[in-house]
Amino acid sequence: MSEAPVSSVDPAARIAALEASLARANAALAARDLLIDTLRGQIARLRRMQFGASSEKPGREIEQLELALDELETERDAPVPEAAAPGVVAQPVPVRSLPGHLPREEVVHEPASGACACPDCGGALRALGSDAQEMLDIVPVRWRVVCNVRPKYSCRVCEKIVQAPAPVSAVARGKATFATLAHVVVSKFDHHLPLYRQVEMMAAQGGDIDRSTLAGWTGQAAALLDPIVSRIRDEVLKADKIHADDTPVPVLDPG
Repeated sequence: MSEAPVSSVDPAARIAALEASLARANAALAARDLLIDTLRGQIARLRRMQFGASSEKPGREIEQLELALDELETERDAPVPEAAAPGVVAQPVPVRSLPGHLPREEVVHEPASGACACPDCGGALRALGSDAQEMLDIVPVRWRVVCNVRPKYSCRVCEKIVQAPAPVSAVARGKATFATLAHVVVSKFDHHLPLYRQVEMMAAQGGDIDRSTLAGWTGQAAALLDPIVSRIRDEVLKADKIHADDTPVPVLDPG
């Protein structure tokens, strides 16, 4: 006796299941985007609170929120594998242009056979155009030693010695330039890299600098920045005083 034929899956039910799955996926994506916006708002609020705060608690909370935000944005921007089910079209990943203020370096990739003769028939080639693709690249930190040489010249007539003045030094009797001080200070206070970690990173690149030396450079940088900090503090106090003078004083009702 022959077996009964197996009925195929109802197309309408399959479409409904796919639509329900797509709706759940879109809801999950919307919730993730909302969470990303919420974390960004919380980080911005904590950064405003951190200004002038003596406690390190806002800084720790900012680091934790930034880690969570990095994970969510990485998951969002990760390439999505193509759906196995037919008829489901994946959303295209938006292509963002790179910042225009960054320096550009053009690298031309010529054919392996050259740009003069055809590799098949040997005929002369003519230019038709080109395809260009921009990619973000980084030049690693490269430490160097700048040697300031000041030649001396003597006048043959009056025997006067002529020499260029010594360049301004960032650290008195020190070996650090202004760029080095800026790098150490920004790495410590903005990138949250302690001095001992900076020492390890410098050692990996061939720089043998003690942590105590970096600490001294940081103190020198603070002394150099003190006039700017004082000016900002005075301007803030002046603005607060003007705001306080312009604020109307409430009048109490005697009744």
